[in-house]
Amino acid sequence: MADFFSSVYEIFTTETTYSNGALLAGVLAFAATGEWVAERSGTLNISVEGMLLGGAFTAALGYHVTGSVAVGLLTGMVGGMLIAGVQAEMSHRLAADQFVVGLTLNILVFGLTGFLENEIAPDSTLARKFEIPLLSEIPLVGEALFWQRWPFYILYLLIPFSWWLVYRTRWGLELRSVGENPQSADVSGIDVNKRRRQSIYYAGLTCGLGGAFFLFGHVGPFENTIVGGRGFIAIAAVIFGGWTLRGTLAGCVIFAGALSFRISIQLIGYDINSELLQALPFIVTIAGMAIFAHRVRAPAALARPFIRGLR
Repeated sequence: MADFFSSVYEIFTTETTYSNGALLAGVLAFAATGEWVAERSGTLNISVEGMLLGGAFTAALGYHVTGSVAVGLLTGMVGGMLIAGVQAEMSHRLAADQFVVGLTLNILVFGLTGFLENEIAPDSTLARKFEIPLLSEIPLVGEALFWQRWPFYILYLLIPFSWWLVYRTRWGLELRSVGENPQSADVSGIDVNKRRRQSIYYAGLTCGLGGAFFLFGHVGPFENTIVGGRGFIAIAAVIFGGWTLRGTLAGCVIFAGALSFRISIQLIGYDINSELLQALPFIVTIAGMAIFAHRVRAPAALARPFIRGLR
């Protein structure tokens, strides 16, 4: 038992643990930030997993054709938005069940990227690292936050921009209103389903960017199994965080910490059941949901389709 606790202490005092945790939290933050925006509009976007995977694949295609990581990031965003377009149009124009649409898209994208991966075999690479002087020298967290591959730093712009968009713009006010009381918003002249579609497009953009970041910032070569449930963990982070941005980011950090712990404990050679380690991030996610989900208030119209004239 003493050896176990000494190993845990070693893990939490090693900069590698924090570096891995920051990378994994970054992937979740890209996806969860967009999902937070979407859920504030009253739509539960289950297709986050597919958006991440689609973004990673189209990013690999972009790099394969041009040899540019920057172009790969752009094509990753396009890939995420293509999937978002299907989700948005089916759920909030044709009024199809958003859960069914999301799950179907996840399965479709997984199968399609697996087929195209075998047919095309796109090349990919890791982006260059970029160090921010002085800040990167902070003990433990300095390297994790300020000496990363350069796409990571997009988060430092995306997160405050998303907060400003939701809380400091008219569009954001209308977005929140359709998530709380779509009937009143409709009477006020707001196109409820249009705002919901727009929020899903935004989620597609950030998820596509997250998939591209995961590819260029952590994985390198593309495989259609790389996302591995992280889209669902991002959705859980939004719920865990009580539909607030800071709470969502806290959830991303906690869940990413569980993922990083699993990696680190394997690297130091401590013998723990591999199946348990694989399940650890999801166990932490479920535990977090069980503890906090009933203590927070969701947007009143979350997951409720809007049809004019019906309550």
